[in-house]
Amino acid sequence: MEFPIINLEKLNGEERAPILEKIKDACENWGFFELLNHGIEPEFLDKVERLTKQHYKKCMEQRFKELVESKGLDGVQAEVNDLDWESTFFLRHLPVSNIADLPDLDDEYRAVMKEFAAKLEKLAEVLLDLLCENLGLPKGYLKNVFYGSKGPTFGTKVSNYPPCPKPDLIKGLRAHTDAGGIILLFQDDKVSGLQLLKDDQWVDVPPLRHSIVVNIGDQLEVITNGKYKSVLHRVIAQRDGEGRMSLASFYNPGSDAVIYPAPALVGKEGEEKNEVLYPKFVFEDYMKLYAGLKFQAKEPRFEAMKAVESN
Repeated sequence: MEFPIINLEKLNGEERAPILEKIKDACENWGFFELLNHGIEPEFLDKVERLTKQHYKKCMEQRFKELVESKGLDGVQAEVNDLDWESTFFLRHLPVSNIADLPDLDDEYRAVMKEFAAKLEKLAEVLLDLLCENLGLPKGYLKNVFYGSKGPTFGTKVSNYPPCPKPDLIKGLRAHTDAGGIILLFQDDKVSGLQLLKDDQWVDVPPLRHSIVVNIGDQLEVITNGKYKSVLHRVIAQRDGEGRMSLASFYNPGSDAVIYPAPALVGKEGEEKNEVLYPKFVFEDYMKLYAGLKFQAKEPRFEAMKAVESN
């Protein structure tokens, strides 16, 4: 059970085939993998981390403490199932950025997050093409499916997980699959907490310095007709230490993009396993449904979209 860690350093050289093979295996068997030498400079990531942690201390920490007090969370006795022990805010990058509108960010942090978004968008598109290569789809297929009429939806959820007095009773983030396309996570390298469900066991995603963790969202499961699956994951709160930082960037289809299994991946050689297993739907409709059901199993969501499709 070795969590897949993939070094992209020689992707464009003679090691391309084995690297692609590792990515394929990770997509088919884990739904998650971790990238090293992905092309985003370590010094730049250090800066993002430093400014994110400063921003939390300056603008978010006190607010979080007040929230905890107002809800009486520091003294909970029973398991809390409707709340996450996290402090978050959301940056939208595409189709229209909201970075200029967020009141708390200082100029340096604003500029760095804009640059961060541009670098991650580029990496997401490189990865989508590597997935196309592995799936035997034309280059650009996934990007085009995601495009809709206004381009993809892309945003970053900036989260901090402060130390928690009762980590056995409150999750940092409850178990869920991600609704969207491909997710790129830059996380704290000192504090672990992210876990995924593999063969009915919770497995830690190792915190590695300057790595980017990638996971598959529900939309890629649909487009690959279940060849790649989105996987349940959660964040465990920690009792001690400085807290954990996590920046999850979601490269998702545009709101009006129509999502359906790629025709090239279904109905080959009349094999039974290649029947169409997933519905066709508009991404925005799926997101409306997901909003209320995020922390429940994904299968009923797909069933609900099938019902919409047959109407």
